[in-house]
Amino acid sequence: MLVNLMRISRREFGVVTGGTFVSVALGAACRAFEKDQLGGEDGRINARPHADAKTSATGEHVLGLDPDRDAILHMPPKAAPGPLPLLVLLHGASSHGERMLERLGTAGDDAGVAVLAPDSRGATWDAIRGGFGPDVRYLNKALEKVFQMVAVDPARVAIGGFSDGATYALSLGLINGDLFRRVIAFSPGFLVPGTPHGEPRFFVSHGRTDDILPINQCSRRLVPELQKSGHDVTYHEFDGKHEVPPAIAAEAMAWLAKKD
Repeated sequence: MLVNLMRISRREFGVVTGGTFVSVALGAACRAFEKDQLGGEDGRINARPHADAKTSATGEHVLGLDPDRDAILHMPPKAAPGPLPLLVLLHGASSHGERMLERLGTAGDDAGVAVLAPDSRGATWDAIRGGFGPDVRYLNKALEKVFQMVAVDPARVAIGGFSDGATYALSLGLINGDLFRRVIAFSPGFLVPGTPHGEPRFFVSHGRTDDILPINQCSRRLVPELQKSGHDVTYHEFDGKHEVPPAIAAEAMAWLAKKD
């Protein structure tokens, strides 16, 4: 069971990083979870693509669900006809959806992927610091709206993210594998416990010299456990730090957009 994956204590992680926590993410990164389930909700998302939806959205716009921290829907300018691949793309700690779209660059557009980039309700995603709840509810509302505006291919609905967002994407991806058939994790830290559903596939990348979430304590432990649990994992290590290189972003988007 993956619910016990990545039981790394805060003290152990501090030793690895020299005792310096340089972001909100590190307060929880690679730490131990003493319970089999976090308190709060179960992390399940109920929204589903509509079989009769027609794509009406174009360009880039804010969903208008929250006056302070909302979500941006970015549509590829040259989308292929028919249902589109959709990526829910989650930012790192103390960031926002617009910054995450900047990280992705043109990779989503080049692959013809629609991207939903939400803001977390707080400084980072709810289950990173406590339990599933407000972020899951907001993601459900955002997806319900997007599924009304965009014809989405159910086989190519993905969740992904960077840093804390990658940790959250891995966790929600496993819990909602019947919705998110594909999961993209750029430099994840750990896995939040939850009850898995479905059989999602994974794309994971990590910089070999990452000094924020060290690869040995994170992806080099996560990926083998995912594989041992029977998941299909595409894994790339690269010469770099805590980042998303353009070539990695492009490969991840092509992996998502592929029909198979």
